Amino acid sequence: MVTFRRTLCRLACILLPLLAGGAPGRADPPPPLARGINITGWFRFPPSREPAALDSYLSDAALLDLRAAGLDFVRLAVDPDMVADAAGSEALLRAIGRIQRQGLAVIVSPHPVHWRLEAQPGRLRAFWQGMAPQLRALDPVRTVPEIVNEPVFPHDPAGWATLQHRVLGDIRAALPHATVVLTGQDWGSIKGLLALAPEADPDVVYSFHFYDPPELTTLAAYRAGLDRAALARLPFPAADRAGCGRAAAAAGDAPTRELMRYYCALGWTEAALRKPIDQAAAWARMHHARLLAGEFGASAALNPPARLAWLRAAGAAFRANGIAWALWGYDDVMGLNVPRPPPARPRLDPAVLAAIGLPAIGLPAIGLPAGRAEANAAQGRASPRQAQTCGQPQPRCATPGSGT
Repeated sequence: MVTFRRTLCRLACILLPLLAGGAPGRADPPPPLARGINITGWFRFPPSREPAALDSYLSDAALLDLRAAGLDFVRLAVDPDMVADAAGSEALLRAIGRIQRQGLAVIVSPHPVHWRLEAQPGRLRAFWQGMAPQLRALDPVRTVPEIVNEPVFPHDPAGWATLQHRVLGDIRAALPHATVVLTGQDWGSIKGLLALAPEADPDVVYSFHFYDPPELTTLAAYRAGLDRAALARLPFPAADRAGCGRAAAAAGDAPTRELMRYYCALGWTEAALRKPIDQAAAWARMHHARLLAGEFGASAALNPPARLAWLRAAGAAFRANGIAWALWGYDDVMGLNVPRPPPARPRLDPAVLAAIGLPAIGLPAIGLPAGRAEANAAQGRASPRQAQTCGQPQPRCATPGSGT
């Protein structure tokens, strides 16, 4: 009888978890990914690559302020070339550990600067074959690998899906139960997401980046030689097309006026902004998938009413659809605009925090001189795609994201 009871107990231990939730898998709860911030300059274009400088890039007090502001994760942009040697990878692991000790999860997001994955897919696989085993030493719940930032693969969603599947397998070999962030091609856009066939893996999140319309949010950073001061006067919402047209007419050159009129003609409103986000949410519902807006933001050089209205509208659309988000970025002109390297306890802009639905934490707004903001925009947001010159009458031939 005793043996029979012991056998029943053992069977119950095996069967009860299956009845409650399916096949055995992750023992830990999924990571807290709801409200996040991109840290853009720590392991990507840092002021110094010396290990001591990397260790001191961001203070514990600054990280605690992010937690106090209501954020629960950091998306850490990492140039793979920076962590290719032991000194760089050890500095990265120390930084991730420090962030996690403040109660924040960390998305480890490779942002290669010089790679062309269409021709060199092995570089991404080699990166994760080396990095994923090192991440095993960290908090398994709060460590979230992301396949790669903004894959391009123009007109080739199948080619990107094949590579992403293989890289996911490389990560799973070392981190079988980690949450992994996947994305579509076309620079991680919503269009790329909609073309993606989901993976048969329960522990993944699907990311997209959102900067529509880039003529407003990035001041058309994809195109050189325009009047940025004029573009910074664009309104949002742009329901008053006559008023928008007057702003366009004041531009100092014909190409800028034409682009501004193009923006005005589109009549961007909160409803128009929400439409592509709703499409992404519909894709997620159809595939029972979790979504992350891994990047969104608007230039600090944009006039404050338009900038804050755009941030409010984007944040409201994410919340309405249950989409997690990460502002780009902490130390970037598109977000909180903290200088690089950050001071010991940077002041966080309460207007930006409020616009994205976070409480202010008693810290006054931070501001950079216009020249510094423009320099940050040129350094931190210019990507190969942004640098393209788009021809008229199709100025949106390239929609900017953060770039690799």
